Amino acid sequence: MYQMLYKQFIYWRQKWLLPIVVRIVARIVVTICLTAGMLGILGSNAPMSHAQTVFPTSVVNTQTLSTTTRIQNQHATVYRSPDCTCCGGWINHLKTHGFKIKDFRTPDIEAVKQKYNVPDNLTSCHTAIVNGYVIEGHVPAQDIKRLLQEKPNVLGLSVPQMPVGTPGMEMGNHKDPFNVFAFDNKSRVAVFNEYRNR
Repeated sequence: MYQMLYKQFIYWRQKWLLPIVVRIVARIVVTICLTAGMLGILGSNAPMSHAQTVFPTSVVNTQTLSTTTRIQNQHATVYRSPDCTCCGGWINHLKTHGFKIKDFRTPDIEAVKQKYNVPDNLTSCHTAIVNGYVIEGHVPAQDIKRLLQEKPNVLGLSVPQMPVGTPGMEMGNHKDPFNVFAFDNKSRVAVFNEYRNR
């Protein structure tokens, strides 16, 4: 009888308890990372009203291209840690939107971020280069397509940290609000797109 109860407990723990605990821990970690990231952004950069004067008006326009817009023959070179699984999800997202991927796994991802001048407060888990632009973190493909179409005078785009619900960071129906930031080679930042009430 004790064996049967023990087996039932193991089954219950694997089926129900473990996923709940993992989800709670993931939300706590993501919340802490997002809070720290946003405080870093707000603490080290000029207010958005000033940042909006740094870039052309089109950069801070929150309208996005239709996801049906296809950009042909665009190549993305992605640098990621060998053990990063969410990076693979983001790579698959780009592939479904017509991007050709070169996937480089490196144990020194920080050196890549320094090489391409990614501001410390905008870093995430992977760094990509698309047509000379730096793409940091889980930036949606439609924002990359808009960047390539408008060609603003920026160094690249970033989604800091790893917000739940961004491409490659899906967790069921949960979707955190997040911003896509544009940044230049002087680490000036402006909002490129906003994702709210999704």
